[in-house]
Amino acid sequence: MPARKAAKGLLLAASATALLGATPVSTPSGAPTAAPSPATSPATRPAPSLAQVLPQPPRLPGFAAVLAQQSAIAGPGAWGAMSQASAWERIARVPQPELQQARWDYARSLVGAERGGEAFGVLEVMVQDDPDLAMVDSYRLARGAALTLLGRYPEAVSALSSPTLAINPEACAWRLRALASSHLAEQALEQIACARPALRAARPKPFVLSAAQAAVDAGQPDKAIEWLQPMPDRDPAANLLRGRAELLQGHGDQARLRFARVEQSGTMEQRTDARLSEIEARVAAHTIGMNAALRQLDALRYGWRGDVIEQRALRLTYRLQDASGDLPGALRSGATLLRNFGLEGADAPMLPALRAKLVTALDPARNLPLDQAAGLYWDYRDLAPGGAEGDLMSSQLAGRLQAAGLYERAADLLGYQLFVRAGDLARGPLSARVASLYILSGRPDRALDVLRKSEDPSFPNEMIAARDRVEAVALSQIGRVDEALAVLETIPGSAPLQAEILWKHRDWQRYAVASAASLPSARALDQVGQAVVLRHAISLAMLGHEDALASLHARYEGAFAGLPTAAAFEMLTATPMTADAGALGRAMAALPSASPAGDMADLIDRAPDVAPVPTKAAKKG
Repeated sequence: MPARKAAKGLLLAASATALLGATPVSTPSGAPTAAPSPATSPATRPAPSLAQVLPQPPRLPGFAAVLAQQSAIAGPGAWGAMSQASAWERIARVPQPELQQARWDYARSLVGAERGGEAFGVLEVMVQDDPDLAMVDSYRLARGAALTLLGRYPEAVSALSSPTLAINPEACAWRLRALASSHLAEQALEQIACARPALRAARPKPFVLSAAQAAVDAGQPDKAIEWLQPMPDRDPAANLLRGRAELLQGHGDQARLRFARVEQSGTMEQRTDARLSEIEARVAAHTIGMNAALRQLDALRYGWRGDVIEQRALRLTYRLQDASGDLPGALRSGATLLRNFGLEGADAPMLPALRAKLVTALDPARNLPLDQAAGLYWDYRDLAPGGAEGDLMSSQLAGRLQAAGLYERAADLLGYQLFVRAGDLARGPLSARVASLYILSGRPDRALDVLRKSEDPSFPNEMIAARDRVEAVALSQIGRVDEALAVLETIPGSAPLQAEILWKHRDWQRYAVASAASLPSARALDQVGQAVVLRHAISLAMLGHEDALASLHARYEGAFAGLPTAAAFEMLTATPMTADAGALGRAMAALPSASPAGDMADLIDRAPDVAPVPTKAAKKG
């Protein structure tokens, strides 16, 4: 069955193409090219010829000049009327030089019948055969009208905005309709004077309704009532606008009656609009409680989404929640309004207000529980203020998450700031912080991913070095120690970090070489100095280098005298051959907690312990 439907669809498409008169693409010799067989595989399909690759010339040129010489479309009568059967019969039989004219006559009749989709399709075929048509005002007017009927209002206004069409009454009427449907009331009303000659003629109902809607949206109810005067009293679309106009005039009872009549005879959209308008009227008249109004608005939005009706409902919901001090509710409805419809025109002041609410909600002085604060920021992170204020807010919240040990949550939060909101100058240090948090959370793979995605050769050398240090730690944690050391080779002062990585991985041979260069002077040793010497001694003991241990004992014996770590130093360096595995373990346990790696120590400590590389001392033990 699906195969039969597909075959039928292909047959209909082929018939439509033939009736529209699309001509086959020809080679330079004039012979039509054969369509490639569906069974031909890409590997065996011949390469396209130069004629197929280069842009093809217009297939039916010349009609643009003909159309430009014809009378302009200046009123509704110019669209003409043509039956479907006669239009297709003419297109099928007309000689090729007259094909574009036949198409044009058919397209005009489709616009007059308000069949925008079909009109747009015919107009597209015409301009493909003669691109110069896009410069002809009559064609642009027809295209703009078709786009208006399709609901593509910004494109329609653009098509209808040439200098000549700016003073064409018919173009002004279609522009009025497109702008009114976009709820750009002031701009729509500016078209009235130009469109009046076209509007005085017998027009389809949507043009009159568009003029009345623009008047209502602009707060001019008297003008709206005047436009609606010729409309039947039972017409639901007209009654909907009459009710909104009467509401603006202060006639609440009459408005509610109009809305009730719409609910009796209107479409689903009109009935929903009427219910919303009644809620708006009751809120304005203070005849409904705030909670009841919010419940009705929620019920309305549950059954209707995605157009100006929902936008109005969200706008009223936000206003009520804001007035009642419902901060989470106002953020929720305001964010939905922003994400689905944007905050432009009269709604533009809402964005700074929403940002201020988010800043207030996350103010540390409010002592909002961490889980609530983190959830609130993540849900409304697109409302966060930009610049220094937004950076401070996210940084403070990430700091709270980090202090609570929620490193991955903190990294996710700052990662959004890094890739979505941060400026170029802030990306360097922020990327290093995000990667560090992922390392602390046990996700070195995500740390590397962040560093690679945020790489920028324009970073200053100091920042590149800081990022490289974090990258080296992440590489070492996934077992790529040699790559980590290679990253650190060109960074000045990175010897302690290289040694720390080797220490963590129990690579005694390379650690002994690396740590020898960073041994402190034999004077008073602080916690870090003691740790460096003792670690070096342990690596030498594990390797069985007795002569080096003796030299180390002679150099530091006086410095360790009286220190809590003196016994461990003596055991390792004075009598190394008597140390067994248990003694070495106790020596490692006695090491000071201070790390030579400095501010990178916490990241290094997150690495899992690894089995030590076999050594002479270990074998003897």
